[in-house]
Amino acid sequence: MDNRKADDRREPEIVYSRSVKAGKRIYYLDVKKARNADLYVCITESKKRSMGEAEPPSFEKHKLFLYKEDFAHFVEGLEDVIGYVKEQLGDIEERVPFVPNDDQAVEQEKNETSDNKEQKAGLFGFFNRK
Repeated sequence: MDNRKADDRREPEIVYSRSVKAGKRIYYLDVKKARNADLYVCITESKKRSMGEAEPPSFEKHKLFLYKEDFAHFVEGLEDVIGYVKEQLGDIEERVPFVPNDDQAVEQEKNETSDNKEQKAGLFGFFNRK
């Protein structure tokens, strides 16, 4: 294993990213490029854990890798379970829309080309449907 090239050990390139803040959790939705140039989605949940006032907080992270051949099944399953929850709970109060600060807006604008907007709507656009 030590004879692998340095390139083989590097992290996959992130070609598009979006974060979603939800209370003590942040969800990172990253589109990464594999070594074979395929794109896949990495969803990371990061939860802040405080050990006490004396120690700095730590972060617990969980990752989910979603590959293109599974997108349709994943979306179908997610829509199904979200529909079930909505059916059981009735109207769900919507969160206040995220408004990035100036630095985040500039970074987000750089990352959003027309192709990226189409990919985002195609993969995660179902969240906006009612």
